[in-house]
Order: sequence, then structure tokens, then C-alpha cells
Amino acid sequence: MESLRRLAGQPVLGTAVTLIVPLVALAVLTALSGSLLLERIVTVMFIHLIVVTGLQMFMGNSGIVSFAHIGFMGIGAYATVVFSLDPGMKEMTLRYLYEFLKPVHLPFWMALVVGTGIGTAIAAVISFPLMRLHDAAAVITSFAVLIVIHDVIVHWSEVTNGPRTLYGVERETFLWNSALCALAGLVFAVWFRESKVGLQLRASRDDRLAAQAIGVNMVFVRWLAFVLMCGYAALAGGLFAHFITSFQPGQFYLREVFLVLAMLVIGGPGSVSGAVVGTLLVTALREGLRTGEAKLNLMQIISGQVVGLTEFMLAIAMIAILIFRPAGLMQGRELRLPFRKAPPNAATRER
Repeated sequence: MESLRRLAGQPVLGTAVTLIVPLVALAVLTALSGSLLLERIVTVMFIHLIVVTGLQMFMGNSGIVSFAHIGFMGIGAYATVVFSLDPGMKEMTLRYLYEFLKPVHLPFWMALVVGTGIGTAIAAVISFPLMRLHDAAAVITSFAVLIVIHDVIVHWSEVTNGPRTLYGVERETFLWNSALCALAGLVFAVWFRESKVGLQLRASRDDRLAAQAIGVNMVFVRWLAFVLMCGYAALAGGLFAHFITSFQPGQFYLREVFLVLAMLVIGGPGSVSGAVVGTLLVTALREGLRTGEAKLNLMQIISGQVVGLTEFMLAIAMIAILIFRPAGLMQGRELRLPFRKAPPNAATRER
């Protein structure tokens, strides 16, 4: 017990263990339940957790809101499928695919690595000059990047099948491999937050002029965090594509952006714990609202169909959080064993 307490006192390990244990317990209980619906919900939750954790690494540490990450989730999804899809199925679903890609058929995990690498490489190339921007200009630019990526995906029929549904993808993503990726990403995000780069990034967030004066290369640390965020998103995209097995470009656009942002904002962008708490709460709220919406339509209590209740209530929840608890439910704090919170960072104390 004493050794456990000593481990809990270490920022990285204590936080990682505190977050991982309940998530592993959730995965075990889900597997034991035998419910296919619950397994599907929790699997998607783990995929979303990867995206939200990556977004926290950039947005939470830099203070810059990003919309671009979902675009890279789309890149990861399509790139992974192109390299993993059976050649015979490519003839049916990707009829205009480039000839040199048609015979390529990699195992799922290898294709996932390639797809993640492609998304990360594209982010590394296009993002460096954008990291010089601040405040509203940076946010608007990230939104513009999302639009550009979406338009490329919609119109690049040779690789993505254009605006049409891409189908025939083999089911390769399940509860445990999605959980494994999410937990590994979580541990790295906790380490990154306490690393030298993470501290420099938060210093540039709190006072960029002072940070630059003490030698922080603000553009580089922002760029590194942005690339990592996009790598997480591309990984999640590959997992998501091999979970739903058929998808179209609209699934990597504004609706998904809103959902992921709601998860991080509600939990609190200032900590990895906030990303986990927000993902769990929003997933539960979303599924509960979906069930309620379906029951209302089935019982016909209200004339006409009830549509958009889930998005409406999520928007209300996010507005309420921003008004009454701007730093999110976790207020920038990290959970640690034995069930105590780490001291808030400087920005949280100021609030």
C-alpha cells in the first residue's frame, strides 16, 4: 500500500494509473455483459477518446482552439482503407483508383500504421507556417484547413470514391484493440503534458512574450503538439473506418467536430483527466438522448418526428459549462491516486 501511495505521488504515473484503471474496468464489464449494443457504444467511445486526447495535447496546452483535427481523422480513415482493402473489393468500390494502388493489400495493423503516418506527415508539412498565428487568426485558419481537407476528400474520387459511400471495408476494430490504442495514447498524453515540451507549450499559452524571452521556441512546440494531435486523429480515423465498415466524407466534418469539442470543453481542456471525464459524460448523455428521442418518436407523444434533440441538448450543456465553469468540469486539474486531485496549473488559479 505504501508503494502504491508513492507511485500516486508521481505526476505522470499517478495520473495515468488513476485514469487507466476505471477505463480497463469499463472494458472488462462491457465484455462480460455480452451486450453487442453496449460493446459498440464503448468501442466508439474509445475511438473518440483517442481524438479528444489528441485535441487536448494541442488545444489544452497551447490555448488555441482547433477545428482541423477531424479532417485528419478523415485522411487516416481513407488512407488506411486504401492500403487494407481487398484488391477484388477495390475493383468494385474504388473503380478509378490509381493502378499502382490496386494490388496493394496490407494487414490491418500495418495499414493502420501507414494511414496514421500519412495523416501525420501531411500535418507536419502544412502546419508549420500556421503555428505563427495567434488568437482568432489561428482558429479561423484551422477551420479553413478543415474545409480544404473536406473538399479534397469529396472531389478526389480516385482515392476516396468522392461524395459516395465507401463500402466493403472489413471489420477489424473491436473493443480491445480500440481500448489498447486509447490507453496507450492516454499514457503518452499524460507524459507529454508534464514533459519539457508540454511545459514550454503551456508557458507560451500563458504569456508568449515572456516564454519567447526565456528561449522557448513557440512555433516549434506548437507545431509538434499539432502534429501529434493530427496523428492521434488519423489513428482514430483508421480504427473508425474498420469499425463501421462503410462511410462517406460527411462523417468527418462539422457534426463530428462539434461532438469532439463538446467532449473536451465539458470535461475541461486544461488536463488529460478533463478529456477522459468529458468523453465518458458526453458519450453517456448522447446515448441517453438518442434513446429518449427514439422513444418519443415511437410513442408519438409529440406530433411529428423529434429530430436533433441530441445535438440541441449537447449545445445547451456546452453553453452552460462555458458560462458557469469556463475551465470545464475538471478545472485544469489531474486526477491522481488515492482519489485526490493534483494542484491546478497557474492559468486555473488565475480563474
